Amino acid sequence: MAKTYRVTFVVRASNWIAGRLLRLGVNMGPMVLLTVRGRKSGQPRTTPVAMTEYEGKRYVVGTFGNVNWVRNLRAAGEATLTRGRRAEQVSAVELPTAEAARFLKQILPTAPGFIRGYFDVTPDSPLEAFEREAPRHPVFLMQPIAQQARDAARETVKSGSL
Repeated sequence: MAKTYRVTFVVRASNWIAGRLLRLGVNMGPMVLLTVRGRKSGQPRTTPVAMTEYEGKRYVVGTFGNVNWVRNLRAAGEATLTRGRRAEQVSAVELPTAEAARFLKQILPTAPGFIRGYFDVTPDSPLEAFEREAPRHPVFLMQPIAQQARDAARETVKSGSL
């Protein structure tokens, strides 16, 4: 049985410390600040998350399940990623279950042990088990909004719509 994520004092304190260090530009490995508009308040909400790079693309995984930042990101569809003074506007596309399952199967073996504890699968589990697990751990593809505009323009030119 996977561990259940609880927002304890230690979690809040470590998120606060990580947030301050990331704002100062301290390199904390894959950690970045994710700022997304709150789905109810409309106010910006910021939390540290781990960015995963895989096959040239960037992803954010809801390791701890359907937490607030996941629900906000789903509703907003876009966010700002920040480390130090560098901020980037991105769109967030949630992967379908089958695609998320394949992604999780590829990256779980490289995840730290404490992260694996939140999953009911092991790196050796079959893909079908990951397909059952994927809805509990949403995966978002993060693409720069500027890049999306360039890709759309390129597609328009290819199709001869200009």
